[in-house]
Amino acid sequence: MKFLNILTIFFFSIAFSQENNILDRLSALDNNGKTWYNIDGYSVTSETFNNSFDEKGLLKVYKKHQISNSDIKTKDDKINPNNLFVTKQQKISDNLFQTNNYYFIENPNKTVTVVWFIKNGKTDKETEEKLVNLIIENKIPKENFVPMKINTIDFAGKKIELGNSCYWTFLNTVQCPYMGEMNWSIHRTLDDAKEAIENQLNITKSKKGGKIISEEIVDVNFEDVPTKAKKVIYDFTGLTSALSKMSGGKSLTIYYIAENIRNRNVSCVMSFWNNDQINPETKLPPLLEKMMKLN
Repeated sequence: MKFLNILTIFFFSIAFSQENNILDRLSALDNNGKTWYNIDGYSVTSETFNNSFDEKGLLKVYKKHQISNSDIKTKDDKINPNNLFVTKQQKISDNLFQTNNYYFIENPNKTVTVVWFIKNGKTDKETEEKLVNLIIENKIPKENFVPMKINTIDFAGKKIELGNSCYWTFLNTVQCPYMGEMNWSIHRTLDDAKEAIENQLNITKSKKGGKIISEEIVDVNFEDVPTKAKKVIYDFTGLTSALSKMSGGKSLTIYYIAENIRNRNVSCVMSFWNNDQINPETKLPPLLEKMMKLN
């Protein structure tokens, strides 16, 4: 019986470590001296400063990140180099908080690298620590990096052709003028993906630039997987909004989906304006047609 217990623990450990292979879920982008990362619904940046890793140098870096003397700073023993960790929260809505986790790392030349994690809802310290160590040790493979200019994207293991008119507005957020917009993330668990889209929906509801006029669950075929999506119509009529002025549109149709696609747990939010190029047969613009069908 003891032998069987050891085997059970051994196989559980293997399964758990494979489940948190963060490189399978990670995308990265170099941009103007910063590197951006997307994983598990996190927005992550890393940046190196010439300031020294001492009281005087760190104080200047803290100020750049609005960190005060009263914010608690601790050492994370699971980060390989010398470091200080700071966590802060800010309220987004009544039921939603944004967590900002900062890792201040001492480089071999005594300068400072800051790795900053932003996430709405639950955070995962193990994933954060693993990613920080990979970043500091320069072990992120080139395959995880995406180019600044995009003709194709890797969407959950599938190459999607976009053409020349689409661009990143943020890492894993694609804007195709008059053809739709989408953002996505690959998660450790499907529950985490579901939480991520609920958080995005709650953020939409908390915004003051417009109002939700309808909300329903609809059947869709998402990347050849039958599933359900939350469909929301967000109206800007009669309201002053920079978004609506830029697009010329009056309403935004948004689909929130969390599903397992090609053995990857994906959260995806897709949207389009009422004046986008909408196919009357599919009732979707070109970008969304590439990802899903309405049933």
